Amino acid sequence: MVCNMVESKTLQFSSKGNCDIIDITPQVGQAIDECGVDSGTVTVFITGSTAGVTTVEYERGLIGDLEKLFERIAPGNIPYGHDARWGDGNGHSHVRASLLGASVVVPFNNKRLMLGTWQQIIVIDFDNRPRNRTVMLQIMGE
Repeated sequence: MVCNMVESKTLQFSSKGNCDIIDITPQVGQAIDECGVDSGTVTVFITGSTAGVTTVEYERGLIGDLEKLFERIAPGNIPYGHDARWGDGNGHSHVRASLLGASVVVPFNNKRLMLGTWQQIIVIDFDNRPRNRTVMLQIMGE
């Protein structure tokens, strides 16, 4: 008999903001290891609208490349309608987060994430100040 199930877990951590890039692969792997599901998928979703989630090769060169990329695409030093309306100076953070996206789905088998050899799950906090961040994990499978 196959038993399909869904488990939800929460990761919480502090970030520095300003394009802080955080590898959360170990925490996601631990959550899968501790759940009652052996094989399936995990949805990794960041709450809030000034951060995003993706996968990358988490190494110093690429981290710098990503920081430069987002500064070129959505510079922090130009006017944004959001800033004019709210005055919080983080319009670029919202634009960057919307480009990256709030979630990623990763398969796992035998409680092991099926990531590539050099692939990690990261959160990028684009906000203009340090934040407490919450990542929701929804683990589905059997």
